[in-house]
Amino acid sequence: MPFSRPELIELRDTAYADIERIPGADARLAFGNLNVLAHILAGATDGLYGYVEWLSRQLLPDTAEEEYLDRHASIWLEDGRKPAKGSSGGVIVEGQAGVTVPVGTQFVRSDGVQFASTSEVTLVALAATVPVDAMTAGVVTNTAAGAKLTLVSPIAGLSSQATVDPAGLVDGSDIEKDSQLRGRILQRIQEPPQGGSSSDYVKWAKEVPGVTRAWVSPLEMGAGTITLRLVRDGDLSPIPDPPEISVVQAYIDARRPVTAELYVVAPVAVPVLFQIQLTPGSASVKAAVEAELRDLILRESAPGRTLLISHVREAISIATGEEDHVLVAPVANVLHAIGEMATFGGITWI
Repeated sequence: MPFSRPELIELRDTAYADIERIPGADARLAFGNLNVLAHILAGATDGLYGYVEWLSRQLLPDTAEEEYLDRHASIWLEDGRKPAKGSSGGVIVEGQAGVTVPVGTQFVRSDGVQFASTSEVTLVALAATVPVDAMTAGVVTNTAAGAKLTLVSPIAGLSSQATVDPAGLVDGSDIEKDSQLRGRILQRIQEPPQGGSSSDYVKWAKEVPGVTRAWVSPLEMGAGTITLRLVRDGDLSPIPDPPEISVVQAYIDARRPVTAELYVVAPVAVPVLFQIQLTPGSASVKAAVEAELRDLILRESAPGRTLLISHVREAISIATGEEDHVLVAPVANVLHAIGEMATFGGITWI
């Protein structure tokens, strides 16, 4: 039968009874020494019960808190919690031919995020691409193509401004959240390695920093092939860029069976635009509806999976403050072809 933790008052009454086993003792006399002693014993015992109850939650990864969750991760997962990672890529600099940009040259974004060059580059023409890494970590370091960076220390003959090249500065990610780490640990326990099963490929993909979800389609490209699609929900766009795809491909290639031919590809985003007449139409209720719809797509979108209209209506209905609504669009289940998946396309309020 399950253990029932006694209440503080029960512990106090137990202490009373134990003390009063002494002939003539009255532990219930207010302000008496024995009464104080009973309360002290009950309080100390209650504290111990509380500590043991807390410890019991740390014994299993589905309830463990951060410190103990990391302990579980160090046992079950090869590299434990995924660390934060800074973005990398190239920036285009302009200047006089022959000017050298040394290793460690620093560039700063308008919001203060800094990047440093990783190799020496000498301009042969009036422009060149300099490889850079972010000097800090996190998804905040990802930078769109065309963004402007400024030299921290001027270099003679070189423009003070640089431009992020068309590939962007990508692959930056935040430290893995507890919920994501907990999910990976439970998946590792429930689906142990099997030498190249579908679940193995999903686990390998999710070991790469930034990758939050992945799906496997065996034989999609022909006999002996495996197609893997993934998303990075922490990024501005969950659909991975080609450099991010290459990182996952290289990581899994080093672990997969040599007989398999692996294709790591990005899903095709299909934005779903919602049109809703909402009652009441206050800003707070609209924000609650948007949060529920974003959560629905995060939970249920997958390559080739249908977004059910009944689930869309349910998500709107459970939003805090919603009293009534008319869903104008979509009007039916949203179907997706192989490789396509729903993404949040915004809401038009009617």
